[in-house]
Amino acid sequence: MLDIISGKPSRDCAGVTRRQAMQVGTLALGGIHLAGLLSARAQAASAGLATKDTSIVLLFLTGGPSQIETFDPKMTAPSNVRSVTGAVSSKIPGIELGGTFTNLARLTDRMALVRSFTHGTSDHTKAVEQVMRGGNPINQAGMGAIAARLRGTSHPETGMPTHVYLASNEVDRQFDKERLRLLDAVGPGELGGAYAAFQLGGDSQASADMSLRIGRARLDDRLALQSALDRLNRSVDARGGIRDFDQFEQQALDLVLGNSRAAFDLSQEDPKLVERYDTGHYQTGITKERSSTLGRQLLLARRLCEAGCGFITIHNPGWDMHGGDTQLNMLDGMEKLGRPVDHAVSVFLEDVQQRGLSDNILLIITGEFGRTSRVKDNAGRDHWPRLSTLALAGGGLQMGQVIGQSSTGAEEPRSDPVTLDSLFATVAHTLFDVASLRLQSGLPREIESLLERGKPIAQLF
Repeated sequence: MLDIISGKPSRDCAGVTRRQAMQVGTLALGGIHLAGLLSARAQAASAGLATKDTSIVLLFLTGGPSQIETFDPKMTAPSNVRSVTGAVSSKIPGIELGGTFTNLARLTDRMALVRSFTHGTSDHTKAVEQVMRGGNPINQAGMGAIAARLRGTSHPETGMPTHVYLASNEVDRQFDKERLRLLDAVGPGELGGAYAAFQLGGDSQASADMSLRIGRARLDDRLALQSALDRLNRSVDARGGIRDFDQFEQQALDLVLGNSRAAFDLSQEDPKLVERYDTGHYQTGITKERSSTLGRQLLLARRLCEAGCGFITIHNPGWDMHGGDTQLNMLDGMEKLGRPVDHAVSVFLEDVQQRGLSDNILLIITGEFGRTSRVKDNAGRDHWPRLSTLALAGGGLQMGQVIGQSSTGAEEPRSDPVTLDSLFATVAHTLFDVASLRLQSGLPREIESLLERGKPIAQLF
């Protein structure tokens, strides 16, 4: 929840005055003060860090998406190996995608498909952590948190948080378990709570309950964000501004009064575009179902990137397709989950290109690991980390290509293996001029080691 509080000084049970709370504003980021976050952002900028005008949107398919039914269908392999959803020809000559990716197939000239992404961990929790941390075992921080440490916690002009986690309110118990697993993995680890993700959706109140308390009167009901902020606007106008705020506290107000706040409001988008993105007609879940929110999440991600957000993780659950009574199988799972991904991602790619943002936003699609090459009798596949799903789009990188080749049975890389270190390095080189970054004083040793350890995916640069 985001609170702005004003009025005469009075202490709460923690000994904090309402006046002190007004001076900083608070975001639901583990008790970190918003003004302090903005100050950290400005300090990072003043240090001359070589930040590029780019953003990362990481669409994380939790559970372990099959590399075969997504981007490597292996239609010449035996029937118990090749994609159970068939295949569709793509815009890259000779390259096919899984049969549910009909829209993405015509946009592969804007994508790079990695068929040799590999690591060695088949445990869900550990694998999610390793992928989201870029193989970083040192300070246990997710890539988004590291980006916030290097770029600063918020944009210096708009106040937009650098690091955002988008999730949904999950009604299916398994889906919610996956949401929490990913939330832990994107955390700041030893970097500290200031670099935690700004959470939208799930059990966070930040998106739907950016409520406001003004003056001495307590609002009996939680008001909608727009209505509450209109009241604050009138209050500020009547007082002729709040002159005793320093620049960071003023930026805290700018976050909720200015253009960055508007980025969270999809009602300000063209309704026709919102409708194009919408995936609500797809139902997702195992024992309980909800409407897919992926389309609106990707639209929101685009808006947040435009307003200065640096790293957005989108949680998309349910990809643990073992089959049986407790999990989806490959056929049902790709219909319930693959179709919305195909729909939403294709609209996103078209949208960012039309808005001239393709070079500024890098979309990454991955999960914690892949699936076994052989399909079980119940049409499911089990965990398999030695070959995993990875695709990228935009970011000013070289698109329209397939990177690496997999073995005949889709079990391991046959050429050009891409590791977790390579993924982290690719993210770092997209967001920063890494050569200049290494020259900065005060760079944490652990992050410096990460920057030196990995090499980006060479074919992209």
